[in-house]
Amino acid sequence: MPGTLFVVATPIGNLEDITARALRILREVALIAAEDTRRTSHLLARYSIDTPATSLHEHNERRKAAMLIDRLKRGESVALVSDAGTPVVSDPGQHLIRTAIEAGIRIEPIPGPSAVMAALAVSGLVGDTFTFLGFPPVRSKDRANWFDRLSGLKGTVVFFEAPHRIRPTLEEVLAKVGDLPIVLCRELTKIHETLVRGPISTMIKSASDTSGELTIVLDIGHTTERVTRAPTNDRDLAIEFGEITERGHLTKRKAINVLARQHGRRPNEIYKAVERGRKLV
Repeated sequence: MPGTLFVVATPIGNLEDITARALRILREVALIAAEDTRRTSHLLARYSIDTPATSLHEHNERRKAAMLIDRLKRGESVALVSDAGTPVVSDPGQHLIRTAIEAGIRIEPIPGPSAVMAALAVSGLVGDTFTFLGFPPVRSKDRANWFDRLSGLKGTVVFFEAPHRIRPTLEEVLAKVGDLPIVLCRELTKIHETLVRGPISTMIKSASDTSGELTIVLDIGHTTERVTRAPTNDRDLAIEFGEITERGHLTKRKAINVLARQHGRRPNEIYKAVERGRKLV
């Protein structure tokens, strides 16, 4: 009889956040397929688990999958884990799981910690429905498509970002959807965990000073008003334009597009109004 492929969620930071069932599975399987065996070794050592582990990451998954499927067919069970959270969710494992399905292998989920659900739970934003977008791509074309998709969404959106890319990402989000409420969750469940709430424009400067992966929760469309005030004259528009470019560090063109989106006017109309308003400030 073939073995079982267990897809095991592991702690996203605090090693105490693991279920008793997950620990039992990690002890009982013949092999642990880990995204990074060095990271997983800390968890195994904490709970005195001596099950052997092998690496399974984005660069070797296709090659390693055949070996793992062969062992599963021989009756050995395997646990698939990522560095943190649930495998496949912005982590490796999808190819192995698809291959196991095709081979008729039993696959069993072992649920547990999730940065997405943890951030959503403490965000204070609507959580009954939401969209998860993973990491914004790095390549320009894919990245542009990602932001186009974001700008077309309504409701609560959750995504991840690396600390060295958070500032340009927030600048682009601001340009695409306006100055909306956002929650930045850094180092969730770890000793230096921080949660910061506010409009996007006020987050951009402080976000660039952080370290550690971030989980971002954004509200698009649930709020009835933008975070920034709604100016009714050219002077106020010019003042808001200055605030956006200074706090958000946006180019003039992006700032004009943000104001146009917020106030339901064409960019060229906003540009002319700002130019008139500057003479009055």
